[in-house]
Amino acid sequence: MLDKKYNHLEVEKNKYSEWLKEGYFNAGDLNKEPFCIVIPPPNVTGKLHLGHAWDTTLQDIIIRYKRMDGYDALWLPGMDHAGIATQAKVDSKLKSMGIKPREMDREEWLKQAWKWKEEYAQSIKNQWAKLGLSLDYNQERFTMDEGLSEAVKYVFITLYEKGYIYRGERIINWDPEAMTALSNEEVIYQDIPGAFYHLKYKLEGSDDYLDVATTRPETLFGDTAVAVNPKDERYKHLVGKYVILPIVNKRIPIIADEHADMEKGTGVVKITPAHDPNDFEVGNRHQLERVVIMHPDATMNENAYQYEGMTRETCREALLKDLEKEGLLLKTEKIVHSVGHSERTNIMVEPYLSKQWFVKMDTLAKQVVDNQKTEDKVNFVPKRFEKVFVRWMENCHDWCISRQLWWGHRIPAWYKGDEVYVGYKAPKGDGWIQDSDVLDTWFSSALWPFSTLNWPHNLNTRYFPNDVLVTGYDIIFFWVARMVFQSLEFNQVRPFKEVLIHGLIRDKNGRKMSKSLGNGVDPMDVIEKYGADSLRFFITTSTAPGTDLRYDEEKVAATWNFINKLWNASRFVQMNLEDFNLKDYNLDNLTISDEWIITKLNKTIKVVRKYMDKYEFNTVGSEIYRFVWNDFCDWYIELSKINMNNNTKSVLIYVLSNIVRLLHPFMPYVTDEIYRMLPTSDKSITISQYPIYNKKEIFNDQDLDSIIELIKKIRKIKLENNIGKDYFLSLNGDSLLLNNLDLIKKVLKQDQIMESYQNHDLTKIDIRFNDSTISLYYDGKLTEEDLNNLQKEKERLINSINRRQQLLSNENYVSKAPTKIVEEEKKALIKEEKELKIIEEKLQ
Repeated sequence: MLDKKYNHLEVEKNKYSEWLKEGYFNAGDLNKEPFCIVIPPPNVTGKLHLGHAWDTTLQDIIIRYKRMDGYDALWLPGMDHAGIATQAKVDSKLKSMGIKPREMDREEWLKQAWKWKEEYAQSIKNQWAKLGLSLDYNQERFTMDEGLSEAVKYVFITLYEKGYIYRGERIINWDPEAMTALSNEEVIYQDIPGAFYHLKYKLEGSDDYLDVATTRPETLFGDTAVAVNPKDERYKHLVGKYVILPIVNKRIPIIADEHADMEKGTGVVKITPAHDPNDFEVGNRHQLERVVIMHPDATMNENAYQYEGMTRETCREALLKDLEKEGLLLKTEKIVHSVGHSERTNIMVEPYLSKQWFVKMDTLAKQVVDNQKTEDKVNFVPKRFEKVFVRWMENCHDWCISRQLWWGHRIPAWYKGDEVYVGYKAPKGDGWIQDSDVLDTWFSSALWPFSTLNWPHNLNTRYFPNDVLVTGYDIIFFWVARMVFQSLEFNQVRPFKEVLIHGLIRDKNGRKMSKSLGNGVDPMDVIEKYGADSLRFFITTSTAPGTDLRYDEEKVAATWNFINKLWNASRFVQMNLEDFNLKDYNLDNLTISDEWIITKLNKTIKVVRKYMDKYEFNTVGSEIYRFVWNDFCDWYIELSKINMNNNTKSVLIYVLSNIVRLLHPFMPYVTDEIYRMLPTSDKSITISQYPIYNKKEIFNDQDLDSIIELIKKIRKIKLENNIGKDYFLSLNGDSLLLNNLDLIKKVLKQDQIMESYQNHDLTKIDIRFNDSTISLYYDGKLTEEDLNNLQKEKERLINSINRRQQLLSNENYVSKAPTKIVEEEKKALIKEEKELKIIEEKLQ
């Protein structure tokens, strides 16, 4: 017997370990059609966030659905090493132990990092288990395991030999805290207060000067020219002459370059080739010197003269004071500007001249764009994200792939003097030193769809290309694009057939979740309070594909109420099966209510399957919810009490079995618990058949629909008119109602229902029913107290209606008030007008 109240903690306690023990999630049945999802690997830094819970639950829904639908469904688990994030965590732990990480031997540090990985990888698995993810752990991979590390080396070496990977000196995004290069996609732009500082660059041998505006005066030590536009008549006569660099007192040339915008500021720009990507290109065009003015930790170096050792910020303050003292600071304009910050450390990124490894993207990106014009393209759900994907690929830049870290895939390159060797092992001979940098984490993650399937030696083509990838729109370029170009380059085929895109999780006010706002939500806390099933159903059915989700705990609680409703319905079924024998199970001799619920069930199955295949789980959730709550719980269970025979019991079993199987991909725990108690279940629900639409089980459900609507009307009239049990109902000869008279009497709990009845002494209310009219008779005389109460309510409603009408006729209010509040006012007005009409009819 199921417990009286649903207890998610008890139900979810040991079920997952049982599923794993029985091997229900293991793929490999060659007699079935294959279907594969490779999990987007979380990093090994510990806790899973709500977004990952959303991401993985969507995948679990798909894989459970396909497994139940007869596919050999592989969901391959794994994790990535998360270079920057993991190294920061390991370093922090070591520092807390009084150990200076960078003073350690690299190999000793790596031992500590691997210990961290093992500890936190297990933590992630435990959290996956709580979520109920049906992963095949026989296939588990890690981006730094032996096979994937070999794949990474193979790709690097092959791309290098093809000329797609090169080492060059470029301006890169530098994280001064993590002390590593960042790709463009790892830079987050934030609007912060700043200023345009107008500086006086004096012309050589003259008191005349050029007004040069900059947001970063501290970089003037790296200036090697000032530029004007060649079409700018104001400065044509100065091109080829020199200005004196403020404070430094060094002469630098005035050059003509299109980079200088005549319409922006004074039209004169300082050129700092070692600290600005645009200036770097200008410097290349004019063979300018590149002067690096900072150390890797963003403190000023010896090229900053007396400011050496200061931070960027301190140097700026001191320099501005000195410029002002010497009359070289013309003015300061306060602005708010967008400045790049490190995604990982949130520190301001420094454009920095450095020798790094890059992937040449033009040819690789063109392959992707061309492939999207073929039948073998990657299909995006929703389709609109394909345009975003293609636009990125058409405008992408060379990818900086080297990172100044210890944790990651060490670059397979060795140096001896000016010689460079790239290969699997160090070249023979003495004096070769391996590059100390590692590859960007995304480099290995880009190989994930096929490297996890034994590529490059023995690619498991049964599961490749993968069938679908599920991910957020925020990493389409970070990850999706890179997987596609690597797969096309090395396998000549797309890595997956479809990409299901979801949005970001925000709080209920629409704000992005962050530590600074304190609005983050730990999915494990939600599971502890409401259960995994409640969280899973809410986050996967509350929004359409590609749109953001607003987390609202009240809605999670509402989902728990829905589960409890289903739980109580299952208890009702079980209590009525105590004397039921399986040999008595049959679906013959169906009543009108039996045919009605079976028809509703099959119509629901048809809609659910359609939208499951389209990944529109919000529609699926609404359909199942409506059927379970309204049709099954509110109506059929009530109707079943009229004639609880073996036929009715069989229908209850049949419908409940289908309900829990429809819901299982969303709510694995509670559905498994209910399914086990049904006498018709002979195996685990995880490998049972997903419900199939059966057109032979479509009967006439319109007759009972009409009767139910009539019953609803009668109940509403009784409520509005304060009618108790003492009333009469005249069916006025309607054959449908007469044929179902017993059902109507028992549902309404009223025997005074007749084929025809009249009583002129009673109040009569006519009710439309199909093409006929049903009459309800009752004693409608009101007492003096009733009349007074009605009159008071009428006056209250009139006042309230007048107030709302005046408010909504005020254009200023309607245009400025929040839309939601205005809509609520409109709805309230309509409701009150209806209530007033009913009261006026009563008073008449």
